[in-house]
Amino acid sequence: MKPFLLNYYDDYESRQIINNNNDPFNGNDDTSSMWLFASATTALIGYQSLCHMLAASMGEVAACLVRVPTEVVKAKLQTSNNPSPKLWETVQAVFQERHGGSLLTNVTGGLYRGYGITLFREIPFAMIQFPLYEQLKLMIASWQYGDAVSPLQAAACGSLSGAIAGALTTPLDVLKTRLQLGQDKDNVPYKGVRDVFTRTVNNEGYGALWRGLQPRVFWISIGGFVFFGAYETARSCIQPVLG
Repeated sequence: MKPFLLNYYDDYESRQIINNNNDPFNGNDDTSSMWLFASATTALIGYQSLCHMLAASMGEVAACLVRVPTEVVKAKLQTSNNPSPKLWETVQAVFQERHGGSLLTNVTGGLYRGYGITLFREIPFAMIQFPLYEQLKLMIASWQYGDAVSPLQAAACGSLSGAIAGALTTPLDVLKTRLQLGQDKDNVPYKGVRDVFTRTVNNEGYGALWRGLQPRVFWISIGGFVFFGAYETARSCIQPVLG
């Protein structure tokens, strides 16, 4: 699903198992101890979520250096008037584009068109998906009295968290796709994210920002199930070997 993001997976292995033998609340009426434990647990969860969000954001910045040119070329191939567009010719055409006049455009052409809006989509996506994924795993572990989450359960958590994140970031995906195409259906070039948003809403209404919601959620949920399931399976197999 997101092979470029493996570097920001925190090695979240330690689980606190609460049972009758080590439950700090069991047989203890000390209110201050209860409050301290609850506060520490809340702070730990908040810290872990913050780490996941920051790591996800940094991973996306690096991953988009590869993903954006690929998506730009793919979008051009999919919308080409040529019935049999050639990959290399499309790459050359995109590289020769000089819309915007910025220093980056003069060097890379249109290959990185939409890099900013892609980050604007991917960073919120990752900041929703990964903390939610980890919290879902913690919830399942607590329901199992601290037993580790199985790869199948982790895959379900990845699928659900990805579906939610994908749905909430659909408008950003629509803006990103249209900006990377470079022009509207009448071949009028876009001038930036604000121009894409304004023209889309004025010409098609706010509903246009949610186009593609169902297929986006569908494919991301499937991808999340496969990716996180494979990731957790591989990790469970490798950890005993590495110690």
